[in-house]
Order: sequence, then C-alpha cells, then structure tokens
Amino acid sequence: MDQDSIYQRIKWLRDELNVHNYRYYVLNEPTIGDFDFDRMMTELIRLEEEYPQFSDPLSPSLRIGDDRTEEFIQKEHKYPLYSLSNTYDFEELREFDERVTKSVGSVEYVCELKYDGAAINLSYEKGKLVQAVTRGDGVRGDDVTSNIRTIRSIPLTLQTPVFPDFFEIRGEILLHRKIFDELNRDRVELGEAPFANPRNAASGTLKMQKSSIVAKRKLDCLLYSLAGSKLPASTHSGNLEWARTAGFKVPNYIGIFPDLEGVIQFIGKWEKERRNLPFDTDGVVIKVNSLDQQQELGFTAKNPRWAVAYKYAPEQAETRLLSVDFQVGRTGAITPVANLEPVLLGGTTVRRASLHNADQISLLDLHFGDRVRIEKGGEIIPKITSVNKKERDRSALPVSFIEVCPECGSSLTRDPAEARHFCPNEASCPPQVKGRLEHFISRRAMNIEGIGQETVDQLYREKLISTLPDLYALSAEQLMTLDRFADKSAENLIAAIRRSVEVPFERVLYGIGIRFVGETVAKKLARSLGSIDRIMEASREELLNIDEVGDRIADSVMNWFSKPGNRELIDQLRQAGLQFNSEVKDSAGINLPLSGKSIVVSGTFSLHSRDELKELIEKNGGKNSGAVTSKTSLLIAGSNMGPEKRKKAEKLGIPILTEEELIRLITVAPKDTLF
Repeated sequence: MDQDSIYQRIKWLRDELNVHNYRYYVLNEPTIGDFDFDRMMTELIRLEEEYPQFSDPLSPSLRIGDDRTEEFIQKEHKYPLYSLSNTYDFEELREFDERVTKSVGSVEYVCELKYDGAAINLSYEKGKLVQAVTRGDGVRGDDVTSNIRTIRSIPLTLQTPVFPDFFEIRGEILLHRKIFDELNRDRVELGEAPFANPRNAASGTLKMQKSSIVAKRKLDCLLYSLAGSKLPASTHSGNLEWARTAGFKVPNYIGIFPDLEGVIQFIGKWEKERRNLPFDTDGVVIKVNSLDQQQELGFTAKNPRWAVAYKYAPEQAETRLLSVDFQVGRTGAITPVANLEPVLLGGTTVRRASLHNADQISLLDLHFGDRVRIEKGGEIIPKITSVNKKERDRSALPVSFIEVCPECGSSLTRDPAEARHFCPNEASCPPQVKGRLEHFISRRAMNIEGIGQETVDQLYREKLISTLPDLYALSAEQLMTLDRFADKSAENLIAAIRRSVEVPFERVLYGIGIRFVGETVAKKLARSLGSIDRIMEASREELLNIDEVGDRIADSVMNWFSKPGNRELIDQLRQAGLQFNSEVKDSAGINLPLSGKSIVVSGTFSLHSRDELKELIEKNGGKNSGAVTSKTSLLIAGSNMGPEKRKKAEKLGIPILTEEELIRLITVAPKDTLF
C-alpha cells in the first residue's frame, strides 16, 4: 500500500470513528457495536504508530488523555463571556421584558435550562477544535484544551462541511448524577471527603493536571451559545440548530415564545420536571432570539441587556432536630448526621441531614429540639443551613461533638490539618474492622464472591474473622455451623477465598486499605517498586518520585508500614499465599532486562500479537513508544513494517531486532549489551 493510500485509510478511519463517537455520545443512537468500534480504533492506532508522519492531535485515538503534567496558562477570550443578571420572581422578569420591548419593540424569546456545571468556551478554526478555555473572569481563563479533548461529547472536528472559518461556542461541563454518586462512593471508600455536589466535582475535574484521570471521570458537555463575526444564522435558535448538525450536543430542552407568558409557563413546567433529568439544573435562561436585536440592546459593564437568568429558589424546608448520630467509617473518620422530624422536600421525605464535622455544628450553634432549615441543593443528602433561634426552648442543650468513639469508647483524635475527628482504634473498633474486611473482599480488590456485608457481619459476630488473614483460615466446617450456610454454599465460599490468592499484587495493595491509596496509586506503587518489601522500606523521597504520589500519600504509606501490627498482617497474608510481587514493573529501581528502555514495536508478527509483545516489554521493565526518536532504545521489526520507521532507526543507529531476537534477549541473555 503506497503512502497516499495509507493516509486515505487513516483519514477514513478517523472520520468514521468521529461519526460513531457523535452518534453514541451525543445522539445516543449508536449504529455499530463495541466490537466493530474497537476493531476500527485498533487499526487506526496501529497505522498511526507505524506512520507517525500522518499524526494529528485531533485524532479520535487520542481521547484517552495524557499522563503528562501541564501547568495551565491563561488565555484571553476573543469574545468576552459576560455573566447573566439573576432574578427569582416573575415581577422582576416582567420589568426585564418591559425594558427590552421599550428599546427594540416586540421580540421573540428563547428559553433554555440553566445547567449547573463549569462554564467552558471552545474555539474552532477551519472546522477543528483549537482551544478550550474556562470562563475565568470573563476576559481570560485557564487553557484546559488537553482535558477537554478527553470529553467524548465534544467534537474535535465538525460533522458538517459548511462552517464559519472561526467561531467560539459556549457551554457547560457537567457530571451526571449517576457518575457523581459512583465517584463519591470511591472517595468515601478511600477515606476522602466526598464532593459536595456535581458542579464542584465537574469544576475540580476540569482543573486536574492529569488529562488521563479527567478522561476516566466521564464528564459531559452541553452547548448553548455561539459567538463570532460570521455565524450561520441570524437568530440564536438558528445557530443552535446549526450547531446540532455540526456535531455539538445541544439539549432539546428549549422553548421559543412570542411573549413573556410563554416564558413563564416554560419556567413553571421545568421547575417540576428538572428533577427527572440525569444532571443538575438550577434555573432557566431567557434570551432575545434575534442577533440584530441583541446587538442593539448591547451590554452593561457586566451583563448583556438581552438575557436574564430566572433561578429557582433552593429547595428548603423547616423541621425539628431530634438527635445526632455519630457514624464511624472504615478509616475511623467520625461523621455527624442529624435525625429530623420527617418533612417533605423536593418530592421526597427527609429524615436525616448531614452535619459534616465539629466546625459545622459549632458554626450553626445547634441545640437539641431546634427548628432547623434544611436545603437540598445538589448535596448527597440534605444539609442544615440555619437555625430558627426565635423558637428555641431556653432549656435546650447544645449539640456537642463527641470526645470518644461511639462504637469502642476510644478517645478521638483530630489532625490539625483536617476538619474531621478520627477513632484511632484501628485494630478493634467494630465498624473499622468490618469496613476493612468489606473493602478487602470487594470486586475491585480481592473480588471474593459469595461474601457480602451481611456475611462479614455474621462472621465477625461469631468471632470467626476480625483481621484480613482470618479469611484464609476459615474452613467449610466452620461455615456450615452458621445460619444461611449449607454444604454447597460453604464450599463455594472457601473456594472463592482460595482463588483470591491469584489476584495480582496491585489489587492486593489496594485491598489492604492504606489511606489515600486508591486503585491508580496502588498500581503506580506496585509497578514502580515491584514488591511489598520495596514499598515497606522505601524512603519518603523514593515514594515522592513515583508518578501521582504526593506528600499526603507518601506520609500515609510510611505511617501505615511503620506500625508493627501492619507488618505482621503482611507476613500473615504472605503465608496465606497472596501475591506481593508485581509481574508488571516500571523501570524505576528494578533490574530487569529492559529496564529504562524505550521500545517501538512495528509491523506484524508470527509468534505473538503486537499487544502481547508490548505486554511482554512492560513486564520486563521496558516502555512502549509509538514513534522512533533519538530516545528510542530498540525497534522491534515485524513484517509489513513502515519503511520510514526502519529508515529513521538506521539513521539514528538504533538497534533493530526481530521478534525472535527480542524473546532471546529477555529470556536468554538479559545482560546483552545490544544497547
């Protein structure tokens, strides 16, 4: 296949994948299955690796994100982003209408939902995304282009052949509630504070330095406004219709009305129906539809005169505080929760509300029996926002944060750097013990089937398990003496526990429950240092040199392994047969045949697939690269390899090996000095 044919194939694959991304993520109408999509993506990645001269930063193959750390730089908006003036009542809305019609005569209004996320401004030039900048102060914001490219509902290239040479399109980056709940479950499981609401989570994610992590958060983007000198239509609604055809995710929750009465009905309709949406919205934006009339109306120093946001009042209710529970989490964190007289709020009956921590209780000056105002504004559970002190009983006792653990009686501690109190009795505080066991057996850790929260509680009450190694000392005979266990179920559980000893080290490390060590960090630690022994003996400096390990994580790891009881736990789990060495290692500090070497695999092979060869390279300390550069250590050449890669490798003096020579280098001659 000649160079032109290869380029045309790459271009066709990119165009097809862009279309299917659009149909799947924007229209929600996929026309091919995952298998066919993955097959095309695999072919595109292979061709791009073999022919780097045809690389394109807008290729759909790059949507997985980038692990490189980049400091955000400030970029100026070509067209400033003004904030909207807000109103909460219809009288002010009528005054807005009077000002508009007095200035330009009769108007047509467009109503859109006000999405509760992080504002973004996307710039397109010649049909391609060139820049993405946060709102900032309206004049300039942070350049987050690398993060935005990971959001699959944002087109990198437009789906229409007709477009302005340059335009900006504004929208909102948001997190769907389902994804938000999953994210918070993960954070709570790691002992981290949950995000307050989807808006904060979306905004925080957008500012992360690792676009590969951003890609995993499954952000979405809803677009609602175009800016430019030569836009496709003369009306706001017309430009939104064009944006849909160009591949942008423009919501259908839009109404066009000839007068204010239709606007008011639209607002009333969505005040109820917005609760059925998969994301948060806090109001309705009303805009004059005609762009000519918008221009005539102009702007104040801060706001457009042709638009206003009607915001729904926060969902609030007043009820009585009955009592306060103090819950103990897996990491020992103490969380106060208010018990309330049941009250209807936002269509549901509320009986409990978050109090967060001791500082929040003190700030509210909370007393038992108080009439309290609760609010449901995107929080995980409702929160108490204020106290009606006028109705307070003079004999009411103040709510004080507890000094001892409600479960085990240990004196609580508080880290000056944190707002929360902790129970230090890790070894025998029941919620902590059971929480660690539940985390250890979970699907993403040891994945022990047939044992859940109820079974853990039962085994703990029967004094059969209290530590992680106790699981591996269980017998079917012990289980069969318990309720809910028959011969078969007991044998199945023991078999599942025995199978778990094959779980790879990185998941074992995640499962033992070191605070702040989630799945990603556990993988980085396991692959960088290679074994539990290296991690236990690592200095703080060594830990900080590992990707994604900062001060807090390094201190937590060192503190965990400094405790004799934890080292004894590792020894017991090792005796039970668990994996404490990594099969896949990063090169740092590990003497493997390919440690620290950058290797390019190109072509097709007879003994292994390309993916198998790459996995073999990683297991032996090497790093895979897609392009031949001066930093390349080896080129592994298969049949049908691109001639440009071979030519460049020869020019740079890079050793070129066959598949058989690579295997021999790894298995027979690990100290070979080919490079």
